[in-house]
Amino acid sequence: MSEDVVPSEVTDLAGLIGPEPDEIIRAMEDHADDEDFPTVGPAVGAWLSVLARTTDAERIFEFGSGFGYSAYWFARGMEAGEIVLTEVDADELDQAESYFERAGIADRARFEYGDAIDIVERYDGPFDIVLIDNEKQRYEEALRAVEDKLRPGSLVLADNAITAGVIDREDVIALLRGEDVPTATEASRGIAAYLEYVRTHDRFETSLLPAGEGVAVSVVTDS
Repeated sequence: MSEDVVPSEVTDLAGLIGPEPDEIIRAMEDHADDEDFPTVGPAVGAWLSVLARTTDAERIFEFGSGFGYSAYWFARGMEAGEIVLTEVDADELDQAESYFERAGIADRARFEYGDAIDIVERYDGPFDIVLIDNEKQRYEEALRAVEDKLRPGSLVLADNAITAGVIDREDVIALLRGEDVPTATEASRGIAAYLEYVRTHDRFETSLLPAGEGVAVSVVTDS
């Protein structure tokens, strides 16, 4: 988590007032620390749980799940239903399934190995929530792949909307302003293209959640 995006004291406060981490979350965070694996963090995780609960989400799809950190937070906010985890790293996906089994909720998840953009084609809609957290240059492609599986009121969350190791925030801003940025990374261009798509598409209303590394939150406004 980047301190120049969210001050550390705000992150600490979010952790104090958010849902209490259980033993599975603590184990996941230890794993992330040991492996230097990026996660959305507890501040964003708490939001995922709250959004799942307030929308009564019963079907969630993730483009990129790692070892299941964000999916587990979603699951904590779901009364019933199913969440689809996708991952191109078989070991990470196995780890995710192991955590869900330890929590006794593996029967509420589907663990799909492979490219999420291919996997989503095998599923019928609608999805209540979609999380996009795959390759940054493919965010728009991911949204287009799932767009016809959304309903009015569905939420689309895109992580790393502000920053990440391969994303330059200033370049993203400049690209959104229509400026030429020859040195911008492919990831920065991908984030800018995604944000341009959701902000100009009549079907979406989008806002920025300034937590973690930034989450673009879009709600589907019509069919």
